[in-house]
Order: sequence, then C-alpha cells, then structure tokens
Amino acid sequence: MKKHILIIFCLTLMFTSCTSNQEKQTASDDDFKFLVEQFADLRIMRYQVPDFESLSLKQKELIYYLSEAALAGRDILFDQNYKYNLTIRRTLENIYENYSGPRNTPEFEKYTVYLKRVWFSNGIHHHYSKDKFYPEISEDYFKSLIAETSPGNFPLKDGQTIEAFTEEITPIIFSHNIAPKAVSQAAGEDLLLSSACNFYDGVTEKEAEDYYKAKKAGDIKTGGDTLVSYGLNSKLVKRNGKIFEEVYKTGGLYSPAIEKIIFWLEKAAGVAENDLQQRTINTLIEYYKTGDLKTWDEYNVLWVGDMQSEVDFINGFIEVYGDPLGLKATWESLVNFKDHAATKRATIISENAQWFEDNSPVNPKFKKAEVKGVSAKVITAAQLGGDCYPSTPIGINLPNADWIRKEHGSKSVTIENITYAYDQASLGNGMLEEFAANDQEIALAREYGSLASNLHTDLHECLGHGSGQLLPGTRGDELKNYGSPLEEARADLFALYYIGDPKMISLGLFDDEKVYMAEYNSYIRNGLITQLTRIEPGKNIEQAHMRNRQLIASWAYEQGKADNVIEKFSRDGKSYVKINDYKALRQLFGKLLAEIQRIKSEGDYEAGRDLVEKYGVKVNPELHREVLDRFAKLNIAPYGGFINPVFVPVTENGKITSVNVEYPEDYAGQMMDYSKNHSFLPSIN
Repeated sequence: MKKHILIIFCLTLMFTSCTSNQEKQTASDDDFKFLVEQFADLRIMRYQVPDFESLSLKQKELIYYLSEAALAGRDILFDQNYKYNLTIRRTLENIYENYSGPRNTPEFEKYTVYLKRVWFSNGIHHHYSKDKFYPEISEDYFKSLIAETSPGNFPLKDGQTIEAFTEEITPIIFSHNIAPKAVSQAAGEDLLLSSACNFYDGVTEKEAEDYYKAKKAGDIKTGGDTLVSYGLNSKLVKRNGKIFEEVYKTGGLYSPAIEKIIFWLEKAAGVAENDLQQRTINTLIEYYKTGDLKTWDEYNVLWVGDMQSEVDFINGFIEVYGDPLGLKATWESLVNFKDHAATKRATIISENAQWFEDNSPVNPKFKKAEVKGVSAKVITAAQLGGDCYPSTPIGINLPNADWIRKEHGSKSVTIENITYAYDQASLGNGMLEEFAANDQEIALAREYGSLASNLHTDLHECLGHGSGQLLPGTRGDELKNYGSPLEEARADLFALYYIGDPKMISLGLFDDEKVYMAEYNSYIRNGLITQLTRIEPGKNIEQAHMRNRQLIASWAYEQGKADNVIEKFSRDGKSYVKINDYKALRQLFGKLLAEIQRIKSEGDYEAGRDLVEKYGVKVNPELHREVLDRFAKLNIAPYGGFINPVFVPVTENGKITSVNVEYPEDYAGQMMDYSKNHSFLPSIN
C-alpha cells in the first residue's frame, strides 16, 4: 500500500496562500526564487536546504553520496512506466540538443513543452492521471524535426534506418490507440491488458493473480504476520507459454543502473554516522545484488530501527501505485536530514501513539494491543529521485509491510521544506478566494491553514498508516486495486478524526479549535470541488489519493445530509460547500474510519470495491465543467514539481574537504544534465 501523501495533498498549501508557520528558512528568502516556470498544467519550483551548513563534513559527504545514488536510478522509473519511454525521451532530447532548423517558432515551443512534460511525468503518461498526453504539433512537423536533426544520437536499433525509426516512433507518440493508459482501474476490464505500464509482458490479470497466489501458498509464518512481498521487485513475463519473473538486481533486469546505485551506496556506507546505519546500507546493497525480498525485509527492519542518525534516506522499489494490481513497485529515493525544531511537534504525537490507538473509534479486535516502534520526525529534503522527482511527497510513512509495522514499528516524516516551498510559490494566487464559501473560511485558512495541514500530515503518516491490525489469516493484499485508495482513506480519516479531538489541545499542539475547523473546511472543499481542477473533462477519478478524498467527502455529505452537516449551495451561479456542524462531521469521520479499518483488517474486497466505486469514482459533469471554467480564469497550474539542489564536493589531494549546495534555476538544463550524466540503461529493456 502506498504510504505517501503525494503532492496533491499540498492543495491546502498550493491553493490557500496561507502564511507558513516555519521560521527557520535561509536568510535570503526574499531573494530566493521559489517558482521557476509554468507550462501546460505544471509548475516548476525550487526548494531550499536550510541548515545544511550546520552539518558535519562527514554528514555532508554522506548526503552527497546518497544524492548520487538517488539520481542513478532515474532511467528505471522511465522504463517501468512504459517500455518505450527511454526511446522517446532520448529521441526528444536529441532533437532538443541538435535540431538545426528554426527554434524561435510556435511549433518548436510546443514541441519543447511536450519534452518538458515527458521529463516531469517520467514518460508519456501523466504523472497523476496516468492518461497518455500528446504533443500539440502535427505528425509531419515531428517527422521534420527528426529529419533536420543529426541522426547520430537517435536510439536506433541495430541496422535500423532513420526513416524506419521515424515510422516506428511517430505512432507510439501520436496515436490515441497505442498505450492510452499507463494504469487502468476500470472495473470489468483486464487491468493488465488495458494498462501500458511495464511490469507485465504477455500476462493477463488472471494469470498474474494465479501466479502470485501459488507463490504465497504455504508462505505464512508464525500466525500469518511475516510475509514476503512477492512481485515487488520484478517484471512478470510470458515466453513460449511459460510465466516467470525477471528480477531487478545486478545481473538481472536494470542491472547497469543498479550497479551505479550500489557504487554510491558503498561510498555512503564508508561515511555512515554509526554502525547501525552502515549495516543498514550494506544490507540494502546485498538486496540489490541478490534481489532477495527476504533481504529487503531485513533491510527495512534495520532501517526502521535506526532512530539516531541525523541523515536518513529511502532508496528502492517501494510504492505500488504504478501497478494496477498493487503488487509491483516503482523505484524511488529521498535523501534528508532531521529538522530538530519542527520535530518537536511530531515527537509529541508519536510519544502518545498508544493513547491514539486505544481511543480509536474502530472495533477493539482491529486495534493493536501494543503499538511498537512508532517514530516521527520532520525532515529537510536534500535530494529527490525516481518516483519522488520532480513530483514529490510531503509526508512518508514506511516500511509498507504490515508485519514489519506491527512487530518493529514504522518511520513517519513530514517534509517541511517542501511544504514551505509550495506555500511561498503559491502566495496570492486567488484560489482560496474563488472557492471558499465565505470570508470566515478564508480567515481561518490564512491564520491556521499551514499548521492544520502539517498536523494532518503528521497524524496521517505517523499514526494513521501505522494504526490498526489485520486479523489472523489476512495478508493485506486482498483489496487488490482498491487497496491504495482505501489505505489512504484510512490514514486520512485517522488524521481528520483526531485533529478535532480535545487531546490535541491538551498535548499543546495547538490552542484553538479553529485549527481543526480550518482543516475540515479545506478537506471537504477539496474533496467535493477543488480537486476536480485536476481531472480532464469527461473523465472519472482514477488516482488513488483523489478517489480517497472524494470518497470521504461524498460519503460524509450523504450520511450527514438529513442533519445538514455539510451544505451545498449556489451563489451568483457558482457552487460552494460549507460545514454547518463540525462536531457531527468528526463523528462521521470516526464512523467511516471504523468501517474502512474493518474492510482492511478482514480483507473484505467486495465491501471495499463498493465503497470506492460508489463514492470515489464518478464525477458530476455539470459541476466539473463549472469548476474548470472558474479555475481557468486564475491561470494556476494545478500540479507542481521541483528542481533539485546540486551538491558539489570540494576536494584536496583526492579527499573531500567540503560540500557546497547550489540552487539551479534551469529546469531543462537539469533534465539534460541528468540524461547525460545519470543515464545507464539501454533504450529498451
């Protein structure tokens, strides 16, 4: 299950223009350019790395090596998303660099926008909707671009002519019948045959399910809690009637990139902060070498137990959003270090984890009798990679394996410098004024929105994902393609229920209940209205986080309709929602939390499917059209991503004596640099 809150949760920040409560950014905030450029539906931003200079030389060196490892796997994600992505990216980049024709034309500008979108989405399918997007140029113009570009760097197959290559690649890019959807969640379809993602080759949905069902048979250990995540790091293929896995490891699939990751991880192990961190990194290296998922579990147990290291990271095949069956993981990395001042907030929450579990509104048999190893901190992101780049989470709770979480605990983080960058880049964009129901909502959002959003993230990641337990015999993957939206709904509901609890005030996390009211306003407004700005006309909702939010908001509206808990109304021809009874809404959140926890604990696929399909998928076309029209007038890109900082080592006599951090502003420049210096896979794997 996905344990990230992805960027869309930043709507609270992106669309409210609230003032951040963060006080310790760099002194040059006034001069720092957070928003770099905007094109299509995307905004490119930069983030700062405050307090990097306060780290020791050894810690800086560790961040540098881990950052290089974070960049080394970039090609893997492109290939996982679609088998032709690397071929397409390299074709587009060769044109961008070597085209000899006129560049100062509307057509070439449109071509450049398409290339930037491919970079952003790590392929030709939208990073969020997973729909294929298309260049706003003609096929003839695209062919002319190839013809007027030096063919030396095109990814031609052995013996292939440039003419044959052009005829092959053009329909892959332009045809609406080829790979229209990277990840299909359409009920009633074969989810694998209708998805273009590159985790399966020649295998039907039933064949894949039967294959892994056989793998899991007999694998239950000690009460059914310790379970290998079969399929996580492999491609399932069918050749000559035989189904087998191509495992991601050295000597296996993606070996050239994995070897580079290992190279930098070995250097990182040499400057680890302590013995446990060094052992953790070495275990990850062993996993990459063998592809053994039991070693992956060993790494996660070690990683979650490292509470002392200042510098931390994730690196691996972790999240399963890119697989319609929710089994296979995309590659990602995030390098970070602790924000001590902001961590005090998260520490208070984690130290009271048992109280929150004991007082949860769910059935007692679904609660943990003893909450183990819950740690929470606020971090400063230093480098983003793979499925964390350019679009990045603002919060993380890992590891994903339920048995590890139960027996060893989990790590939860809120990425404060990322939320701060969103906040600063979004000041004064007019979104709040356009969609808030009244002036009181706007005032609440401006005064309390940032704190409320960060607290929601803390609760969601620190406790929400780690709460509850599976019943004996339930593996955790029974919910299939509905597992991710239901898991995110469970964590969101936990956060929504508890942010309105008086305990939050008694713990000193805030001193005014208006904080939780601001969060409820934002969440319901987003779930019922504003997130529709991210959906194309005529489409339903397929992305897991968006399904989650509409599910919660729509269910709460329907359940509270008789008492007018949430009110829908129109003013001047515009639709709005407002909350009339916050305390009643909190009780509804608790009721839905109890039901979704039951569904997860029992593995009740039918009930989970019905809940998602009824409340989380369908879009009201009239409301959608209205919202898009209102949003278009604001000229805001609904999605955002980042340029990474660059860590530059200073050496003397072969030894690193210092590490400087630089903040580039050229998005295309960074993308081209990554493709030239951090690209290790062949075009077709």
